[in-house]
Amino acid sequence: MQIEKVASKSDLKKFIEFPWKIYKNDPLWVPPLIEDVKFALEKSPFWEHSEKELFLLYDGEGETIGRIAAVIDANFTEFHGEKTGFFGFFECIDSAEAASALYGAAEDWLEGRGMKKMVGPMNPSSNDECGFLCDGFELPPRLMMPYTPGYYLELAEKCGLKKAKELYAYEMEVSKGPAERLEKLVKIAYKKNQGLKVRSLNKKDFRNEIDKAIQVYNSAWEKNWGFVPWTEKEFHTMASRFKDLLLFDTTLIAEINGKPAGLLIAMPDYNFVMKRMNGRLFPFGIIKFLLYKGRIDALRLMIMGVVKECRQRGIEGVMYYEALRNAARLGYRKCEFSWVLDDNIMTQRAAEMMGGRLYKKYRIYGN
Repeated sequence: MQIEKVASKSDLKKFIEFPWKIYKNDPLWVPPLIEDVKFALEKSPFWEHSEKELFLLYDGEGETIGRIAAVIDANFTEFHGEKTGFFGFFECIDSAEAASALYGAAEDWLEGRGMKKMVGPMNPSSNDECGFLCDGFELPPRLMMPYTPGYYLELAEKCGLKKAKELYAYEMEVSKGPAERLEKLVKIAYKKNQGLKVRSLNKKDFRNEIDKAIQVYNSAWEKNWGFVPWTEKEFHTMASRFKDLLLFDTTLIAEINGKPAGLLIAMPDYNFVMKRMNGRLFPFGIIKFLLYKGRIDALRLMIMGVVKECRQRGIEGVMYYEALRNAARLGYRKCEFSWVLDDNIMTQRAAEMMGGRLYKKYRIYGN
């Protein structure tokens, strides 16, 4: 075997397209859009404060058998005050020797730049896809959630990596409508929070609305494990890329007397469409997207949080109630609430109260 750094456009093409080899016989895998992966690896403003090295692993006949990225996020190391680097975009054949070569290359690169720990997979950060699937292999992934073979867990552990954290996903039935118990809590929350208003983002004032969303996001998740604040440029770039895909009836801001207090974003599960596009928009992918997007019947609740000073006042429940009502009215049947940290008992209980059932788990590893 031979491991090499990605050094050319042809190398990058191999790196991006390698997953098609790993998942070619897996009916549940959803191919990512190639242009999205290119953006994540090359053009994302994340790289304005981060650095990376991409590696490809070849067998004795020159065939690609694995890939990995090593990543250092300066904002993370500064925010947490620890020398932690990341591995991501890991894909590999079922070989402990191959996996060891990949992990070793990433670890050596990170150590050579002063990192004391390695955690992952982060693709490329905790604000993106992260973790190996460890429970729920029989079901397809929702939008922007990973789907990986079960043997990746065994490979990681054979290479000396240990569980650092697990992430949970809950599935909820939308079609049943808001639960009676939730309706009562919402009435109490409105009485308790004078001046509370939960509304959809104003598409005509999108930039200012996103500025409000950034305030909530970076405050609401400040103490979460692995959190690193998004820069304004990162958040605005993400928002502009998703603007035409957002479902504004389930993209909500909570305000108290006009001041941002909470944020909820539930997006249609575009994986239903991407499954049929095989990674490409053109020439036929865009036609398939337009043909199938109206048939999506599931959402992914990606973001729901409240600023510190407004927590435990029922605002999360109000946002969820309003989003659930709107989703039911639009004909959506299911919603995934993900991801939730394995030690975030309060959010787990909230998901269960809303009718969610734990149905998938993802694992983050570290050395």
